[in-house]
Amino acid sequence: MKKIVILLLAMIMQHELFAQRNDVTIRFSTPATHFTESLPLGNGRLGAMMFGDTKKERIALNEISLWSGGPQDADADSAYRFLKPIQDYLLAGNNKEAQNLLQQKFISKGKGSGHGRGANDKYGAYQTMGDLFISWKDSAAAVTNYSRVLDIEKAVATTTFTRNAATFTEEVFTDFVHDITWVRLSSTKKGSINIVLSLYRKENAEIKTKKNTIALMGQLPSGEDKGMQFVTVAQPTVKDGTIRQEGNELVIENATECWIRISSVTNYDHATGGLSAADIFEKVFTYIERSKQVSYTAAKQKSTAAYQLLFNRCRWTMPDTRPGSALTTNQRLINYNKGEEDLQLPVLYFNYGRYLLIGSSRNGLLPANLQGLWAVEYQTPWNGDYHLNINIQMNYWPAELTNLGSLAEPMHRFTSSLVNNGQKTAKAYYNANGWVAHVISNPWFFTSPGEGAAWGSTLTGGAWLCEHIWEHYRFTKDVNFLKQYYPVLKGAAQFLQSILIKEPTHGWLVTAPSNSPEHAYKMPDGFIGNTCMGPTMDMQICRELFNACITASSILNTDEQWRNELKKTVTQLAPNQIGAKGDLNEWIHDWEDAEPHHRHVSHLYGLHPYDEISVNKTPALAAAAKQTLLQRGDAGTGWSMAWKINFWARLHDGEHALQLFKQLVKPVAGEDGIKMSGGGTYPNLFCAHPPFQIDGNFGATAGLAEMLLQSNDEEIELLPALPAAWNTGKINGLCARGGFDVSMEWKNGALQTCSVLAKNNGTCIIRYKNKQVTLKAVKGKLYTYKLADFK
Repeated sequence: MKKIVILLLAMIMQHELFAQRNDVTIRFSTPATHFTESLPLGNGRLGAMMFGDTKKERIALNEISLWSGGPQDADADSAYRFLKPIQDYLLAGNNKEAQNLLQQKFISKGKGSGHGRGANDKYGAYQTMGDLFISWKDSAAAVTNYSRVLDIEKAVATTTFTRNAATFTEEVFTDFVHDITWVRLSSTKKGSINIVLSLYRKENAEIKTKKNTIALMGQLPSGEDKGMQFVTVAQPTVKDGTIRQEGNELVIENATECWIRISSVTNYDHATGGLSAADIFEKVFTYIERSKQVSYTAAKQKSTAAYQLLFNRCRWTMPDTRPGSALTTNQRLINYNKGEEDLQLPVLYFNYGRYLLIGSSRNGLLPANLQGLWAVEYQTPWNGDYHLNINIQMNYWPAELTNLGSLAEPMHRFTSSLVNNGQKTAKAYYNANGWVAHVISNPWFFTSPGEGAAWGSTLTGGAWLCEHIWEHYRFTKDVNFLKQYYPVLKGAAQFLQSILIKEPTHGWLVTAPSNSPEHAYKMPDGFIGNTCMGPTMDMQICRELFNACITASSILNTDEQWRNELKKTVTQLAPNQIGAKGDLNEWIHDWEDAEPHHRHVSHLYGLHPYDEISVNKTPALAAAAKQTLLQRGDAGTGWSMAWKINFWARLHDGEHALQLFKQLVKPVAGEDGIKMSGGGTYPNLFCAHPPFQIDGNFGATAGLAEMLLQSNDEEIELLPALPAAWNTGKINGLCARGGFDVSMEWKNGALQTCSVLAKNNGTCIIRYKNKQVTLKAVKGKLYTYKLADFK
């Protein structure tokens, strides 16, 4: 009887464990065959991907600054001489000639980004550090009880399997405190760990082994020159057993436990954006030696605690529709795609997005790139760079809203670092004041146009980056932060102000020459082109940035004369226009779309991330935005679907937003090719462009949050786009503009309670459906409301 009770208790505990963990666990029942099945770990500087192979385990290694290439002068110094002829062509309606001249003169000098394959060019590419391989000697016997899981709540990946009557466990984590990657192997059978350790990189590296340490070192190309240096060392220790050197490998025999410390560094100087002359070998071993002062168990506990200080700031809970289930994550995706309910899958995706941002963004370092910091390639897609026409911006959309605003510091500092080069580019191409960055950038702060003007001449990349600076102020009301970054905002605004011209039909001020990112129009005469003046997104960004500078200069009590100039300029900018089909015009004229279902929906920037279009304040424009989305359709790349989740959330249509999320998480197999449509989600929840591109993960995370909370400078809106399926749940720690932390609980589709922690003094309206309460906040005070309090 006693045994039965113990068994029942164990079953109950296991049931509760799975019920609590389906929203924070990624599961596999087989090893990874592609990196999109691996388990990613990161601490903001280091990345690792566990494949979990029981014969030859692979752990792919990354360091966020490892780039080929280097600084270059890519500005065409005399390009500004052709600015007025291009503008004159546009004013005359001769877009074809304007585009031809632009394509010849308004491109980067040299190879630019190398057409997205610039690993061996001066532009460079983000690259893998290499791989740690663990080859098991006793691997012929059958494996049973295989499991591989990523614990998002603890930031630890674990593989377990049984072979030869022994159960083996492999744990991997990237240490948030000691800044190394740890691997621990253990066995239930004494002396049964027999492995060979090796490091591997296919190019630009050599490997040396000495004193129980393997070192991988090398230098990447910078065009025809030598570029960045890097080194990784792996150093094992064992319980029981022995370690011996065999060539450039380490052989471990008859161990019961094995701990491997992995340290990776480059000579990139994050403070200057250049290369340091410091000894990187001394640097790499410093991390190893510091870690020796702590045990593996203590290091893991401290790392998890540091991680959870960020992760636990915001937690979302939904009922578990599969209590007791331990399905693999990919099977959950498959079932969800078939229409089966899984309320915790959106929560898991939300948690994973925040986990990835914590893992790929750290104060003082480079921002998360197109793949965060996880890559196995030597030529990453699109160089794994910083695309400035939505992609890097989307990476940081969830930061402020989901209580990770402090992790946006790399984005703000990167934007500031573009200013010096951007001033030179502004003079070279536009003879303009201020600074500009176009479409692409890298750790060397590239600001020139791309090598193709059709896509590379978008001129609002830098201004869009500035939106994140302004948004951080809106969320925090940190005046010292605003004072620090005000010159960056001002310089971007001065550039746009300098290039505005009057279009002939209405006399509106418009940018010229420009384009609507990567999309084309069809003129009445049949010409299909990209080059234009005053695309809608440009004008929305101008209004947002100019108004931000007007407000900021007033707060900081500076630049009164310039502020008054901007106020006048804002009233003359080309407005949003509704076209004959009831949609929002993408260009200053009501031209046809060359691709009606194009992945970019840039003219809805005013709906999201900017908020000049809203259901409550501009219903006619909101209706036009909805018509635009219906015409554009739901299909697209992964990040495009993610953006559309945010659009539909802002339109208060939770059902359509959820429909987009379901399309985004349709399961797709790992692949390496590039497609400009398709979308979907890989088995490890990486977003598929295809290929893997992390902005979709971050954009969808923000979109899920937008479904639950929206805000502006005057209002907080609770559950604005709650779909019927999410009728019961709670969330803690979302952030609202004005400096508020918001927590909510709802049941049967109706708000039950709302708590607001004020981080600043101020007044705002809290709105739920058609009811509201007015909050007169005192900094540091917690305010709690029930549904009956809303009138």
